[in-house]
Amino acid sequence: MTRQRGTVEDSETGATALGSTDRLFDFFGRHRSVAIMAAMLLVAIALPLIVLAPPFSGFNTQGVWIDNFNGAGIYVLLALGLNVVVGLAGLLDLGYAAFFAIGAYTYGLLASSFYGIHVPFWPMLIVGALVAALFGIALGAPTLRLRGDYLAIVTLGFGEIVPVVFTNSDALTNGTNGISGVDRPSLPGIIFGASNPVPFYVTMVVMLTIVLILLYRLQDSRLGRAWMAIREDELAAASSGVNTITTKLLAFALGATTSGLAGVFAASRLVFVSPDQFGFTVSFTILAMVVLGGMGNIWGVAIGAFVVFIVQSVVLKQLTNFLQPLNIPFLSSIDFLQYQFLLFGIALVAMMLLRPEGLFPSSRRRRELHTAQGDDLSSPQESAEPLT
Repeated sequence: MTRQRGTVEDSETGATALGSTDRLFDFFGRHRSVAIMAAMLLVAIALPLIVLAPPFSGFNTQGVWIDNFNGAGIYVLLALGLNVVVGLAGLLDLGYAAFFAIGAYTYGLLASSFYGIHVPFWPMLIVGALVAALFGIALGAPTLRLRGDYLAIVTLGFGEIVPVVFTNSDALTNGTNGISGVDRPSLPGIIFGASNPVPFYVTMVVMLTIVLILLYRLQDSRLGRAWMAIREDELAAASSGVNTITTKLLAFALGATTSGLAGVFAASRLVFVSPDQFGFTVSFTILAMVVLGGMGNIWGVAIGAFVVFIVQSVVLKQLTNFLQPLNIPFLSSIDFLQYQFLLFGIALVAMMLLRPEGLFPSSRRRRELHTAQGDDLSSPQESAEPLT
């Protein structure tokens, strides 16, 4: 009898714990904004602690790791913005770094000694995002009738034009020398600097949290569904009453807004802006992050961007430093940083062949791709459920 009573009590305890877990997940499912804030808080606390443990502690100090996380956050913002254009709306943009440059130069010109104007960082976040959004609309307006390869060529041209304009406008932007002495953010009692990356880290976490909340709400809104309808079939979307002109313009504008935010933050962190920071390789890297992470899946793109940046800026560099003292034939003489784009290319080819939907695809995107290939990824019961 004692054994049976213990078994019953254990079952009741397990059922209670399971019920609490279900209620917790149900709460987070109904309050996604709270779930995002909780997840970002846990990640923000965990990352600086994880790097104190081997093998991460052997790569860099905690301060250097946190500074690398700040750089990764910039590319996560960029990838999230490009995911709106490419992943949700299905508009291929190969010149996305242009909006990054516009946001950075907006802050560099209005918050430095170049013109003697020192607008504070915090309002400039909004100004830089709005200026980039205006240029996003300016790019989107004349390209509304273009699709596929033609749209990609136009955006590629725009991405090449913007750095050239900044390079040749010596009187306005200091040309190839760039703008130095850009103001850092300031708060009472808090010092933002290279030797203290924690304030930048906290600022980036807050920015990412706000952007993630807004993007998830947009994805589930009427506008988000209109983007996905255009991505799947623009003609059918227009026949169903979707205003494709306004919807496309909003996609370009909102994607550029996120890029402008990242540009303002990057300029304040580096205290320097120059045209060579915004070449085609930046656009290619961001697009690779979106594709590898999983187009259309917000958290998948964020994780993909974070992982790609850490591999690029930390792992490849440390791999070179690790192999050189070992004197391994052929490998010891390779600078892996010089082959990063070769590795990106190989990874993209492998992804297109083996997992075209990305590492963390959205369920809708995965079903679209594999249904076209004749694959059955779900049970008959799941197939009967509506796509949401």
